[in-house]
Amino acid sequence: MSQKKTINLFTIGFTQKSAEEFFGTLMEAGVRRVIDTRLNNVSQLAGFAKRKDLEYFLRTIGNIEYVHVLDLAPTQDILDDYKKKQGDWDVYEQKFLSLMGDRQIEQKISSDIMDCACLLCSEPKPHNCHRRLVAEYLKDKWKNVKINHL
Repeated sequence: MSQKKTINLFTIGFTQKSAEEFFGTLMEAGVRRVIDTRLNNVSQLAGFAKRKDLEYFLRTIGNIEYVHVLDLAPTQDILDDYKKKQGDWDVYEQKFLSLMGDRQIEQKISSDIMDCACLLCSEPKPHNCHRRLVAEYLKDKWKNVKINHL
């Protein structure tokens, strides 16, 4: 695994965006692959971002590959503690970072697949979102990651 080249890693959330804004933003940024980091990606609430629809739209509109990587999603327990029980973000962050360490995602995932890729989840902003944690975790492990939140 070559560590010389800078890996351009993007993140995006689909809520509070129209389909036009979402796909336009990805294409304008030069994203070649969307990596879905959601645990649940088939909900009716996801609108145009339901797995099968999203995969079709990405390929058809932007010639962008779609990949779902469950290793980059929180567990149902971690998600429920935060979302359903109004848990503390700092606790969620610590649990999720620990989970990524246990899963050793930096060794399981090729840095090549991450270059010009965009981590996807539902949160509109990256601040309280696990996609930011994944990006920062990989940057910390690999050192050559440039993060751009779309």
